Order: sequence, then C-alpha cells, then structure tokens
Amino acid sequence: MERDEEQTQSSEWPWPVEAETGRRARVLVAEDQPEMRALLHRALKRRGYEVVEASDGPGLVQAIIDGLLAEQTLVPDLIITDVRMPGYSGLEVVARLRREGWKTPVILITAFGDAQLHQEAELLGAARVLDKPFAMEDLCGAAEALVPPVR
Repeated sequence: MERDEEQTQSSEWPWPVEAETGRRARVLVAEDQPEMRALLHRALKRRGYEVVEASDGPGLVQAIIDGLLAEQTLVPDLIITDVRMPGYSGLEVVARLRREGWKTPVILITAFGDAQLHQEAELLGAARVLDKPFAMEDLCGAAEALVPPVR
C-alpha cells in the first residue's frame, strides 16, 4: 500500500500506466482523409504498435477521453495528428494537452508546413512536424525514436 500511496502523490497528469513487460505501445492517429489514415494505421501496426484511429479533431479528443474512462486506463503513448482537420486542428489539440500538463509526445503531419507552423508547433511542444508528402519510413522512424513499439 505504501508504494501505491507514494506513487499517487508523486504522479503527474496523465497518470502513468505501470510498465508492462511486452505491452505494445498505443498510438492514436488522427487524420481526416480515410486513405491516409488507413495507410498510417497499417504502417504503424506492422511496426508493432497498437493503433487507435480518429477521423477529426473531436474524434481525437473523444478517443483520449474514452481511453481515460476505460475500465483499464488506455491513454496513448504517442499521438500522430494532422494539423488541419474538421472540428479542432492538431495545433489546438496539442495546445490543450500541454495546458492540461500532458507530456505525451505528438507528431504533427501537414500539407501546409510553412515556417510559421513549424515554429508554432515547436513552441507548443510538438515532438516533430512532418510535411506531406513524407516517406512512411520517416514517420515510423520518428515514432520509434519517441516511443519504441514494445514497452
């Protein structure tokens, strides 16, 4: 019990999931283009990730909430999101997560990656911004550098 109490007092939001030997890392992919979302899903799954999908900004937020409310907390280890999506932009979601104290790494993908967007993403704490079109190998390499597929 002492360990649990100590962990509760020192843990930051979001509450960390206990390290589980052999647990696949969970990636939340938010992309409004179905073909691109399916491509990302397949590539990440082949690399050994568990993949959860969202088709827009509200879906991304709902997937996070659903993970927190699940019987066994299922927060994502990594979020990959398009910048321009219906509802909320990827930048808005990153800003909100950081305001709430979340440190989950976020990779932003965009077809509109000018210098201003890259600077804003960096200031908000995005781990990486990839400009479309990008090589799937680059995305998977960035994901593996941030969060190995098996934890």
